[in-house]
Amino acid sequence: MSKSMAASHAMGKKLSDAIFGASGAAVAAARVHGADHVVNATIGAYMDEEETLACIPTVEKVFRKLPIQDIIQYAPIAGLPEYLESVINLTFAEQRPDGYMEAVATAGGAGAVHHAIANYAETGDQVLTSDWYWGPYSVLCREMGCNLTTYSLFDKDRNFNTRSFFNKVTEILKSQNSLLIIINTPAHNPTGYTLSEEDWSQVLDICRKCVENGKRISILVDIAYIAYAGEKNETRRFMKLFSNLPDELFVMFAFSMSKGYTLYGQRMGALIGLSSNKDIINEFRAVSEYTSRATWSNTNRAAMTTLIQIQSDSILLKQFETERESFYQIIRQRAAVFMKEAKKCGLPALPYKAGFFLSIPSEDPDAVCHKLHDDLIFAVPLKLGVRIAVCAVTTKKMAGLADKTMKALQFVEG
Repeated sequence: MSKSMAASHAMGKKLSDAIFGASGAAVAAARVHGADHVVNATIGAYMDEEETLACIPTVEKVFRKLPIQDIIQYAPIAGLPEYLESVINLTFAEQRPDGYMEAVATAGGAGAVHHAIANYAETGDQVLTSDWYWGPYSVLCREMGCNLTTYSLFDKDRNFNTRSFFNKVTEILKSQNSLLIIINTPAHNPTGYTLSEEDWSQVLDICRKCVENGKRISILVDIAYIAYAGEKNETRRFMKLFSNLPDELFVMFAFSMSKGYTLYGQRMGALIGLSSNKDIINEFRAVSEYTSRATWSNTNRAAMTTLIQIQSDSILLKQFETERESFYQIIRQRAAVFMKEAKKCGLPALPYKAGFFLSIPSEDPDAVCHKLHDDLIFAVPLKLGVRIAVCAVTTKKMAGLADKTMKALQFVEG
């Protein structure tokens, strides 16, 4: 038995990340066979049509021109006030719900998820999300002494499974007094699915009913990919539904600069809280700021300043939005190629609406991904299927990918 000096609660921790493992295999194959012959569908970042990691030009221009003081100086623990105001405006656009709201800067979207779990899930409790989910949700829950559990995202017709959601929420609240629910939409990672306004109406009806008997529910809406989900006000229409919710139903939004501003490595995001009760929002600000100080102290001043400058300059903002729209349209084009070919060859891809990823259900995702290696195709095996990063595969390489995936699926599953 190996020796250990770790505290008892930390013993046995070991990170196993399928995404980075698959990406490493793709990079190794490119060294041997040449990048032109390899399809790397593992990368969760936008790669242009030359397979280069791309930054929105206006973001790069503003970022590179920052004075050194805006790069090296500490930022306030809660974040720069102008940044927080901008983030709230960006989160809701013209679909701002009625209620009190505050924002706190976080280290990326993952930091926002961290804070929501840390402060709105009881130690030992279950946190609920869909069965197709971003893997770090589980890691974050375990790190904070919680357990991630799931409901079925899709029903038999591949619509949002309201019944499964209802059953799981009511089941958990039989043994818990409160519940944190994480819903990643629009442009869900890893499926590209988006809940409709009607889906959201049903979700909120269920939650309202559940809090009538003294229970408490917090919902975290992970909007990391909302910038690539469609027209900004249309994709946010569902947010109006959060107006005038009961005090016992609290809503948060996880905002990220990684995708929307292509500043992945700068690790900048925010957690926004919304409530009909001002006391709840004051508490949200206080507990979130405290957790920031106890976790990373403060966040990236340079990234915050970049966003502030773009959002406060109408010319820069217009350029930025035009450039980001071009990224979005290329991703849409790539996904359209895959989904059209998937339909033609019978590949049962899940319904894709928008975003960086799409997925194919499989009984043995690891085996399917391993078989795809024969064609120098590298995708990410998840618990329920195979994830394809349409954000990273060029339009040219997207052609034929669905057919090869179907053949690998048939080889493994018959």
